[in-house]
Amino acid sequence: MNNKQTQTGEKFKTMIGGQALIEGIMMRGPETDAVVVRTKEGLSVETHPRKINPPGSVKTWPFIRGIFNFFDSNVVGVKALLHSADLAPEEMQEEPSKLDLWLEEKLGNEKFQQAILGIAVAMGLGLSVVLFFLLPMVISGFFDRWITNNFLLNLIEGVIRMVIFFVYMILVSRMKEMRRVFSYHGAEHKTIRCYEAGLELTVENVRSQTRLHPRCGTSFLLVVMVISILVFSVASSALLELFPGLAAMRGSFGYRVIMIVFKLLLLPLVVGITYEINRWAGRHDNGFTRILTAPGMWMQNFTTNEPDDSMIEVGIAAVKAVLPSQEGADRW
Repeated sequence: MNNKQTQTGEKFKTMIGGQALIEGIMMRGPETDAVVVRTKEGLSVETHPRKINPPGSVKTWPFIRGIFNFFDSNVVGVKALLHSADLAPEEMQEEPSKLDLWLEEKLGNEKFQQAILGIAVAMGLGLSVVLFFLLPMVISGFFDRWITNNFLLNLIEGVIRMVIFFVYMILVSRMKEMRRVFSYHGAEHKTIRCYEAGLELTVENVRSQTRLHPRCGTSFLLVVMVISILVFSVASSALLELFPGLAAMRGSFGYRVIMIVFKLLLLPLVVGITYEINRWAGRHDNGFTRILTAPGMWMQNFTTNEPDDSMIEVGIAAVKAVLPSQEGADRW
């Protein structure tokens, strides 16, 4: 596609995207998933066909598809991350613990890998929920004795959530072992930018691109936090209207537990709404969408680093491995 323009004149936006791995990049296209890792022997490129949901499937419904896509992306991402750890140079690998060796012996290698994948996905999602949702809910709950306005309470909760998220990402970005991972993250973004610009995928062309991209997962998480303020405010107000007796419990331990559980049950809805917003914003480039994606773009200054040429080569190999058989079929 030499002229990366849509029929409406807008710049071409691809659905291709991925994540950084240990010495590699996982990329997902419309038909194929690819894991590219730099090993001592060179680049290891592994591809797998994607499972395509049939038209009309519940997994393709608006506001529902985002929930399935979010979970699927987490499973595929963790699996790729574990695989990259196995392929990484020996000096970057950790010795297996006695527990790991015992589990592998008892379960067998395949079942062991499945168990590790399940545990890793559960722990990753669980940590995110606890750190970025449960903890802010608990902290903001102590204000319900003095503040009765639901929107203000949820706004306080949202601010606490964002502060925790910002501090967490800044601290992670300063970890020595994460710097190379974030450089691969930058290589992923720069390569996709180069492809969307219609340029030949060469190291020189990719190097000149920005490492920031509006459809990054960082931007998605920030929008989740904003949408959660609105959804939690409207839903909690409706709950109190339906159950007036609940309002009389305000400030009590039981009230806080009920509201926390209620908001946790709303998380899939928040994810579904956010996915549709990001999907729309990713297809358009105007003043409003640039404002909408600006906080996430700024946050990527902490979650991406400038890659070296060897990392860019990994990004190029990953994008090429997932290009669709029909040109333009990957339009976002």
